[in-house]
Amino acid sequence: MLESYVTPILMSYVNRYIKNLKPSDLQLSLWGGDVVLSKLELKLDVLEQELKLPFTFLSGHIHELRIHVPWTKLGSEPVVITINTMECILKLKDGIQDDHESCGSNSTNRSTTENTKTSAKPRRIQQATPTDPDLPPGYVQSLIRRVVNNVNIVINNLILKYVEDDIVLSVNITSAECYTVGELWDRAFMDISATDLVLRKVINFSDCTVCLDKRNASGKIEFYQDPLLYKCSFRTRLHFTYDNLNSKMPSVIKIHTLVESLKLSITDQQLPMFIRIMQLGIALYYGEIGNFKDGETEDSTCHNKDMLGNVTGAEDETRIDMQYPAQYKGQELYSQQEDDQPQGWVSWAWSFVPAIVNYDDAEENYLGNDPTSTTHQQKTQTLKDPIVSIGFYCTKATVTFKLTEMQAESSYYSPQKVKSKEVLCWEQEGTTVEALMMGEPFFDCQIGFVGCRAICLKGIMGVKDFEENINRCETEACFFLCGENLSIKGLTYLTNSLFDYRSPENNGTRAEFILDAATHKETYTEIAGMQRFGAFYMDYLYTMENTTGKGSANQQDFSSGKSEDLGTVQEKSTKSLVIGPLDFRLDSSAVHRILKMVVCALEHEYEPYSRLKPDIKDERETMLNPEEVASLEEYIPTRHTSVTLLKCTFTIFMAEFNLLDHLLPVIMGEKNSSNFMNTTNFQSLRPLPSVQILVDKINLEHSVPMYAEQLVHVVSSLTQPSDNLLHYCYAHCYLKIFGFQAGLTSLDCRGSYCLPVPIVPSFSTALYGKLLKLPTCWTKRSQIAITEGIFELPNLTVQATRAQTLLLQAIYQSWSHSGNVSSLAVNEALMNEVFQTVGVKSKNPLPTLEGSIQNVELKYCSTSLVKCASGTVGSIKICAKAPGDSGKEKLIPLLQGPSDTKDLHSSKWLNESRKPESLLAPDLIAFTVQVPQCMDYCHSSGAVLLCNVQGLAVNIDPILYTWLIYQPQKRSSKHMQQPLTVWITINCGKF
Repeated sequence: MLESYVTPILMSYVNRYIKNLKPSDLQLSLWGGDVVLSKLELKLDVLEQELKLPFTFLSGHIHELRIHVPWTKLGSEPVVITINTMECILKLKDGIQDDHESCGSNSTNRSTTENTKTSAKPRRIQQATPTDPDLPPGYVQSLIRRVVNNVNIVINNLILKYVEDDIVLSVNITSAECYTVGELWDRAFMDISATDLVLRKVINFSDCTVCLDKRNASGKIEFYQDPLLYKCSFRTRLHFTYDNLNSKMPSVIKIHTLVESLKLSITDQQLPMFIRIMQLGIALYYGEIGNFKDGETEDSTCHNKDMLGNVTGAEDETRIDMQYPAQYKGQELYSQQEDDQPQGWVSWAWSFVPAIVNYDDAEENYLGNDPTSTTHQQKTQTLKDPIVSIGFYCTKATVTFKLTEMQAESSYYSPQKVKSKEVLCWEQEGTTVEALMMGEPFFDCQIGFVGCRAICLKGIMGVKDFEENINRCETEACFFLCGENLSIKGLTYLTNSLFDYRSPENNGTRAEFILDAATHKETYTEIAGMQRFGAFYMDYLYTMENTTGKGSANQQDFSSGKSEDLGTVQEKSTKSLVIGPLDFRLDSSAVHRILKMVVCALEHEYEPYSRLKPDIKDERETMLNPEEVASLEEYIPTRHTSVTLLKCTFTIFMAEFNLLDHLLPVIMGEKNSSNFMNTTNFQSLRPLPSVQILVDKINLEHSVPMYAEQLVHVVSSLTQPSDNLLHYCYAHCYLKIFGFQAGLTSLDCRGSYCLPVPIVPSFSTALYGKLLKLPTCWTKRSQIAITEGIFELPNLTVQATRAQTLLLQAIYQSWSHSGNVSSLAVNEALMNEVFQTVGVKSKNPLPTLEGSIQNVELKYCSTSLVKCASGTVGSIKICAKAPGDSGKEKLIPLLQGPSDTKDLHSSKWLNESRKPESLLAPDLIAFTVQVPQCMDYCHSSGAVLLCNVQGLAVNIDPILYTWLIYQPQKRSSKHMQQPLTVWITINCGKF
């Protein structure tokens, strides 16, 4: 009978997770057609053991469980499992205290020893396997596979809660349904076949609501905040590709989720809790918490790979509980991790992949007489790791930041209510988050979005700058804009996803994946990423390659338990971030809203999840022999991060109101926050002057050793470490800026800008710095540099009239002086002088003061004994530009060097433009400064200064006096008639 085969399989899943079930009752209920179970308790220990999450289940209940089995149409209709109201409460695992009792959990009596020693295989209902001659084993296996592949799971009212300190995070999903679909993703009864080795499923989530509230000391929530996410619906598509009909594990797994509209809301009280939740996720990813209990010690030979690095790569690597690679201890590169040792989150995620589609595990216990089951088990042992693709796609997402205030009801006994006001909104279009992995040796994550913008809403700190009665255009409310519009860009963010009709899976072909680091780098370039997205693109790639010639690491069995079979494994971690053309406008409204968010984020008393370890060198560290040192020098794993900004525009407006004295002290930690409310009415200033900065490209590169702590301990113990090993003991940072220029502009009443007036012409510069990791390990080597820096500036020119400098001064004073600055309206004559009408020539043009500096190179170095700085300046030139007699511009040099002053007495020398004779000409200034560190044995040492100045000429001209005393509407051109020149020549040697 079919019931004798199907019933044990279905009941095994029920009995696996639910307590105190009677097999006889379940069997009788199933044979009747439906099973209805009420008020069920979940086996919390089994859930924790199988999920391997760093959380503890405080409680788990199911109100009602229904199982419908269509016995008469078992081969054409799905089995439906319905769960009505399921609630689970979780907390972070804590080895010091366990507050299960405070949360009403009955799982306190569970034995810890039993949890750690219980077999991963769940207990099943004991039932003899029947033998029916009318049902051949091949048919039974095919039927069971067909039934399991088409099981429908419906969950109504799913409630998940996470509690920590005063945080209560709850997720409520009204309905979730998983079912099998056909080629067009429509509901269907399907199975894999020899011609179509594909299984498709869909999971629909309806009305997902996420709440984040704060509880008091007694565990109660006094008032509820606005939901973070309210009634959001999304759908997930699952695509499994098999190599053949006998495959237990799919060779390719794709799980993609699409959200049409995602609306998040965060209040000022929720912001610290939201950041706390994000910090929890980061700490779990890096293994800083959740792996070891108090009193336990870490096994130094455990391997915990860096599968997900931070975006910037700037954190100190010693904060991560990264295990010691055996290469640094004179052994093989890695040693096998024991089964009972803790896993990282990525290892947990990868180990959970088979459970998504593994139904044959239960099948084997009831088909023991089937010879094909043994064949399947043998094949499973030789299976390669499947390719897993996980994607999240969002068409439009908004995040609204709100400020709350308490309001009491008219009645004395009425509870307080919270009123929120929107002040800031972030809008984002075409968001993509994709992850591709093939076992542990290959992991790639790509994140991007098409466009985004930030908008000011209503008022801030009592200033009603964007209230409904304030007639301001939408362009003024938008202070950040990046990327393109989704209507123009199209659906490029869905490329090759299961929601893209052009993808291979939606056209009956098998997708191809790039699993080679070199090919990946050639394919997914910065240009390709920006063509697909346009605003932001990030690519994180982690690979592990075997260099013994036995094939790539992707083809090796990393679970064999024999480290000698692995050979030399090379790890690589690269992160590339590209930010497209952006426009960032910093006005009073934007600055105060951003700083207010920072203040709200700092208003908490949460303890950090992990603290920095003291940099104490282990004297028991084993010494490496020459062969091991040579092997170490061949390859050292590093993390490399690259951040690129393209076509950036930063506009700093004159402050229309300034309340920074109430925000900056809180950020600096000088005083506590207070609910300051301004009572002055807001009045917009037009025209509004501003400083506009344009940058063609900014590139930041950062590299750091992947296992910094272990590497430094080994290298610092060597007698004479090579320069190559010392190089990898530093964190290196390169900053390059191309096409930087600045000018003055103004915003009129129509929201348009006037033509910018150049102040700083375009120039480029570069900065390099490196920082020694774990300086305390190098205390016995005073010659080792702790920090080094190099700054290079080929040329820099600054030019401005006196009117332009007065306007720059007014912009600066509007931000440096607190209060209402509406009274500091800029003089109209000054604005007219700075921003002259196009096509109208000024009668009395102002002289322009221009200064330039060339070939600047500065170096800095510090050791444990001394700090040293040196630098050179190629040339300096300051001159005044004024209209000449014939209308042409006249150049009057004021300061210049180096300069050959042998013909100083001649008039020709005064009028000609002088440049250095060649690039090999001596530098104008060269200096070196050394200052000893504050150490007891250096009390008698003094600072040293060496300086060399070559041929500096100074000219005192009346035009400089005219430039300094300029006032609007008080100008004269008489000073142009008879200039008086006085030259001073400086030519100094070393002193």
